[in-house]
Amino acid sequence: MPMRQTLLASVLGGGLGAAVLMLPLALSCPLATASAAPLQIAQAQAQAQAQAQAQAQAQSQPQIAAQQQQTGQSAQSQTHTQTEAPTQGQPVSTTTVQTPKQAARGQANSAGQDGHGAAHSQPQASRGSPYLTPDMQPDPTQYLPPPPQPGSLRHQTDDKAFAVTRGWKNDARWALATSDAKLHIPDLLNSFSCAAGFVIDAAKAPHLVALLRNMGNTEVPDMWKGKDYWRRTRPFVGTDNAICTEEDREDIAKTGAYPSGHTMLGWSLALVLTELLPDRSTAILQRGRVFGESRIVCGVHWESDVQEGYLAGAAEVAAMHGSAAFRADMDAARAELAALRTTAPKPDAKQCEIEHEAAIHSPL
Repeated sequence: MPMRQTLLASVLGGGLGAAVLMLPLALSCPLATASAAPLQIAQAQAQAQAQAQAQAQAQSQPQIAAQQQQTGQSAQSQTHTQTEAPTQGQPVSTTTVQTPKQAARGQANSAGQDGHGAAHSQPQASRGSPYLTPDMQPDPTQYLPPPPQPGSLRHQTDDKAFAVTRGWKNDARWALATSDAKLHIPDLLNSFSCAAGFVIDAAKAPHLVALLRNMGNTEVPDMWKGKDYWRRTRPFVGTDNAICTEEDREDIAKTGAYPSGHTMLGWSLALVLTELLPDRSTAILQRGRVFGESRIVCGVHWESDVQEGYLAGAAEVAAMHGSAAFRADMDAARAELAALRTTAPKPDAKQCEIEHEAAIHSPL
């Protein structure tokens, strides 16, 4: 989450695609005998055709209704809202979890309202197909350690990081954390423009956008599997401490903290951009680290949530490299960025300085 598999594409964005049903109309006409008059043959064929059309139409209505009902149920299952209070450290069923605001954002994202929908031509991969089959998906509940328990040394570190960063409210680092909370693809790409050395305009990078959508549809289900399994309580829950996205406070509190999905998506993007722009690798990886740290500054994740989010992102990218479709989309995005960087404007120098300062003053 969402930011569910449709996030973002989620996350990360993306939403449900419209299902187009093509119901063929089968018509059958009895063979005319050789002795029948031409007019009688035509009348018989017309009558048989009309009867067949009426019968096919009557039969198709229940099929269409059933399909519409099934499509509605599928959409409902992907936008199920978790309302139970999270219980730290307790494994639970991996049911779908997505807040209403997250679902709305995903639908807006898929409709192109965030600036990368139907405004430009995109390759077929942008339809949102995941790169991995279910049997190839890395299982975070198996390779990640469980979240720290209250009273443990690691949890004490988590508590300290949360307390210290509450004092950063209203400064430039807080504003950066607020900006980093946006997971629409244009915002996400713009977050890495300083690191890339040029403005990464989503409207001019359809292959890269398609790559990120498919990555989101691959990664986000694994993210939710971990969150739903451990259901770790967010650090601000039960307190009046400020977070950088107060408008989402109630919704975020209903979802698990571990691992950090924003961090997973940001770090996986950093790894991909590093491969696409290897001469900018240091700056890109640094920005990926800062992007994850923004979740600590924001007050919505523990330090350990973020650290394991980095690991989850790396695991996803490593697995996706086993997909021929992923590698092909990477090649297309690489050529696209190589052309874009020759004409794209330079990023805002002041914003780049803020990001540089954030890298120097890490909360970790």
